[in-house]
Amino acid sequence: MQKPHILIVEDEDVTRFNLRNLFEAEGYQVAEAIDGDSMESALKNNLINLVIMDINLPGKNGLLLARELTRNKDLGLIFLTGRDSDIDKILGLEIGADDYLTKPFNPRELTIRARNILNRMSASNIENNDALISFNQWSLDGNARKMTTPDNREISIPRGEYRALRLLIANAGQIVTRQQLIKEMTGRDLRSNDRTVDVTIRRLRKHFESVESSPELINTIHGEGYRFIGQVD
Repeated sequence: MQKPHILIVEDEDVTRFNLRNLFEAEGYQVAEAIDGDSMESALKNNLINLVIMDINLPGKNGLLLARELTRNKDLGLIFLTGRDSDIDKILGLEIGADDYLTKPFNPRELTIRARNILNRMSASNIENNDALISFNQWSLDGNARKMTTPDNREISIPRGEYRALRLLIANAGQIVTRQQLIKEMTGRDLRSNDRTVDVTIRRLRKHFESVESSPELINTIHGEGYRFIGQVD
């Protein structure tokens, strides 16, 4: 079986060289880019599965480039950057990144996070996700990873949002803990001050709130997690 292909988007030569060696030692195929133009070229010429990208890049920064990347539902994204403010982390996750890791980083932790994302992507390809789930005049299409609103608009959603919503719907009426959600979304355990789940739920609520007639569908259970309270057809 062919190993996944990773694209490293990093303009600092030493870091890019070390990342390439790190992932090639793990058996992955690796491509490199230093900015948005070379990233686009690498994506056109290679079947990339996962992008590991810095935010501070010449030309378009990583946050702007990520908006274009996350339109591809079959492409994973990890931000690996020196920008460690909560605002940057939240924005990166809101854009649709699968994970966010700050420099300096533990190489072993990075490879584990990358493997978890790739494993989840592979599992998603063999799951029976093509069935439509309907609730409160909305529908969730796992095959296309999109929602259709009551007024018949289509909203594409990133992998993390899809997996969180699917888990909530599968446990409708029950409390789903933040630990369960982060495990489903990223394959890792919940860390202290981790905002990934909260950002994801906030994005899902924004989708629902875009339709004025849509009722509240996700309750916050303070200190425990979240509960889907919609009516599943």
